Amino acid sequence: MTTLQNKIDFAIVFSVHHANPNGDPLNGNRPRTDYEGIGEMTDVCLRRKLRDRLAENGHAIFVQSDDRKTDGEASLRSRAESVLGKAAFGKSASRDETARKACEAWLDVRAFGQVFAFGKGGEASGVSIPVRGPVTLQSAFSLEPVIVTSTQITKSASGEGDGSKRGSDTMGMKYRVDHGVYQTYGSINPQLAERTGFSDADAEAIRQSLPRLFENDASSARPEGSMQVLKIIWWRHNSKVGQFSSAKVHESLRALLQPDGAFDESALKSALPGLEPEIINGF
Repeated sequence: MTTLQNKIDFAIVFSVHHANPNGDPLNGNRPRTDYEGIGEMTDVCLRRKLRDRLAENGHAIFVQSDDRKTDGEASLRSRAESVLGKAAFGKSASRDETARKACEAWLDVRAFGQVFAFGKGGEASGVSIPVRGPVTLQSAFSLEPVIVTSTQITKSASGEGDGSKRGSDTMGMKYRVDHGVYQTYGSINPQLAERTGFSDADAEAIRQSLPRLFENDASSARPEGSMQVLKIIWWRHNSKVGQFSSAKVHESLRALLQPDGAFDESALKSALPGLEPEIINGF
């Protein structure tokens, strides 16, 4: 399978309605915002959702969340050693060979990269093997300041004590973004794809997963249907280096976006001569 031969840029425009897209654990799990009230969803959060969608489509994923494990492994170290063998992380092992095998085994490793940093103990004694991936994804930001609503909540049963009175554990707060439209951007670099073996088929797997980014991701903070991908914009350049810089490609959409996430599709397609995007509707 040949590695990716064309640079790719992409963008995601999505809406949030009465949901907490990405809570901040250092701020009472309030939705993330900057000092001007612009909503934020971190790149780490977005990659987690993309990994989950790829796993649901049958792709092998290394960084699995605890509630979506497919192999029963208790840690990243046990997963790595069970697939690649403990010797792959020993002092005498070839780091390049271990990285190559890891890229072959897991799509998210060859896409996003990974640092295999295992502490002392067993064969992996302080080993650190970095893999730099070709797929980068930015944090998402709302097009306008968002309104965060807070609600006082209580539990119907006490978690502690004899149940005769309510304790502090029965009280809490719940936060939501009433409404917001967010944008984020990403790129896939063919030069880095050569190092990990990332292929056109891998890029297609990501393209097919992005419109369904928020499916099967419901929770109390994000009820089913409260987050929706509106548009995916996919630019495929005609070479490895690309006709335009990623900054210029992303800006061509950013300059056209309206507060509700709408944009002039014909204007976008003619904004960069020779580079016409594919515009994909969300589900």
